[in-house]
Amino acid sequence: MDFTQFLIKAKKQTYANGNAKKVNSSRLGSNDYQYEEEIEGKLMKYHDTYFGGTQFMGEEVVYCEDSMPLWGMNYYGVTLDENLSEEAMDKALRPALMQVGEDTCVLPVRGPNQYQNGEYRYTFKSNGKIESFTGIEEIHKNDQLIFRLYCHGGMIQS
Repeated sequence: MDFTQFLIKAKKQTYANGNAKKVNSSRLGSNDYQYEEEIEGKLMKYHDTYFGGTQFMGEEVVYCEDSMPLWGMNYYGVTLDENLSEEAMDKALRPALMQVGEDTCVLPVRGPNQYQNGEYRYTFKSNGKIESFTGIEEIHKNDQLIFRLYCHGGMIQS
């Protein structure tokens, strides 16, 4: 299994998966998810931590052997429709994020380029490579833009 395959698997086992359990907060007020797997004799660990609900920011980091950060991504998302709750946004966002890695038109760091779920239309556009990238994610309800997220990240070197 290569790094990208591990990242896709980790994302599908954490926030995107509505059944995933949170782990203890790593910082005051944070929501945290974690996935780990041994690959070729090395323990790989993915950690996602975010703050907020309908307006949120977060960070994902992949570690090798607990101490070596290899890759990271920061993100900031805003629900643009004040009438939508965090729970409603989860129902629109999580199914799209479970499609990570299935669309080769975009980097496997969020969801597919496009995904339709009832009245919700999800889009994600990315620039760059997994080593250094930017991206923008949007959700429309019918024809109204209701959510936007910006992300950026890449490989980490000491």
